[in-house]
Amino acid sequence: MSASNDSARHHALNQSQQQNHRNGRNGGRRARRPECLGTNTDTHPSVRRARHNRRLKAGITTLATTGVLLGGTVAVAPNADASALTIGQRALDVAQSKHGDPYRWGATGPNAFDCSGLTYYAFRHVGRSLPRTAQAQYNRVRHISYAQLRPGDLIFFHYGSYVYHVGIYAGHWEIWHAPHSGSYVKLERIWTRSVWFGRVS
Repeated sequence: MSASNDSARHHALNQSQQQNHRNGRNGGRRARRPECLGTNTDTHPSVRRARHNRRLKAGITTLATTGVLLGGTVAVAPNADASALTIGQRALDVAQSKHGDPYRWGATGPNAFDCSGLTYYAFRHVGRSLPRTAQAQYNRVRHISYAQLRPGDLIFFHYGSYVYHVGIYAGHWEIWHAPHSGSYVKLERIWTRSVWFGRVS
């Protein structure tokens, strides 16, 4: 498959970001990672609140699954997003299974990937068809807010209005993705606030 203009722009931007990072104040400690804005998102109040809410929801879901509370039955209203969440979690499992597979520009698997090639492959294997490039994938999926973000959703990295990278959200402000040339499919912390969120349904 020949790479599209969008994929070529992504490749060029990724290469530029790698060079900027190598020249940055971190002295090359994480030279193979895309440029970091230096924000400690782990301690950001919104991240802590989101983690607390996820734990609370997980506890309620477990209780509802068992269906027993002090000898009674727990009735829970159907979750409209349950199907979408299941799809996302399954795609996340597929992406995780590719841990260590090398990045190759324009590749869609099964043994090498670029960023949108990994998301394309993962969702195709759970029965959902996505366009080939990160920008086209963003244009196709349902856009959601940070408050709605769940594991299995897509994280789109953008520069202005241009989407240049995509990964699958794993929770705890981390993604599974294929970062750049010379790297491989891995779990990494999100390094910037310039991201948008999308859900495949």
